[in-house]
Amino acid sequence: MSTRSSQSRATSGPPTAWRRLPVHAVRVVLALFFAFPVVFMLVSSFKPDQQIFGDLSGPRAFLPVGDLSLTNYTAVFERVPALRFLLNSLAISATTVVLGIVVNSLAAFALSRMRWPGRKLLLTLIIATLIVPFETFALPLVWWVNELPWLELNGFGLTLTEGWLDTYRVQVLPFVAHGFSIFLFHQYFQSIPKELDEAALIDGAGWFGIYRRIVMPLSGPAIATVAILTFLPAWNSYLWPLMVVQQEELRPVMVGIQYFFQLNPSWGEIMAYSSMITVPVLALFLAFQRSFINSIASSGVKG
Repeated sequence: MSTRSSQSRATSGPPTAWRRLPVHAVRVVLALFFAFPVVFMLVSSFKPDQQIFGDLSGPRAFLPVGDLSLTNYTAVFERVPALRFLLNSLAISATTVVLGIVVNSLAAFALSRMRWPGRKLLLTLIIATLIVPFETFALPLVWWVNELPWLELNGFGLTLTEGWLDTYRVQVLPFVAHGFSIFLFHQYFQSIPKELDEAALIDGAGWFGIYRRIVMPLSGPAIATVAILTFLPAWNSYLWPLMVVQQEELRPVMVGIQYFFQLNPSWGEIMAYSSMITVPVLALFLAFQRSFINSIASSGVKG
């Protein structure tokens, strides 16, 4: 009996952990490779310019050694209204995410759960919009938003004004509806059993009640994924605010980085500013990475 067990152990090979060691080693190497730029940026944000260039020839460029201080971070707030830019981007991105989740999920619900003629054709057209780059219609979009009316509240009541330029709404509303977000919600909604809708309709619930009480509570991973994919372009937006916003108090963080290249560029300050605008994005992804992966995996189950 003992001979048979020893033979089975001999033929079974190394333990599973040892067999997976090369895979883990490759993953660690790839993680370090992609993390090097972020580590260099964070470490350099605490160094003066002379030390940044002096450390480029060796591994000290990635190590927090030498003359470290918070001088670059304090200089950022003295050189540009960084706090104002951060608050603007946070407000614009958060509003775009909230409105995007509501609008895109409602459109996806109508396309995936309700039956009406032409819905498949409409979904195809929505997906087709993804092949059109933003740069091709940026200039026509500027003309359109400049012609759109808006109701503003003043001391005499509501006043109809024309033009959205130099406002917060011009940085939010054109990017609320997005074809990929609708498609992602649609694919996830397809994986939810439609028998739940039938049971709710028999109980007297309406379509909006099914959307609010059944479908959306079961779509946490899809909501988290759409939130990340909506937040990233809103936070990283540069070309559009540069075209439609002239007032400094309305500009987002990405437009603010051009301030550091106007006179005497200080790379320590540039690294500090870049770190300030990168950390929120990393924190958001790390907080929702599990839901992001689950949504991407489940969205391809049923199409």
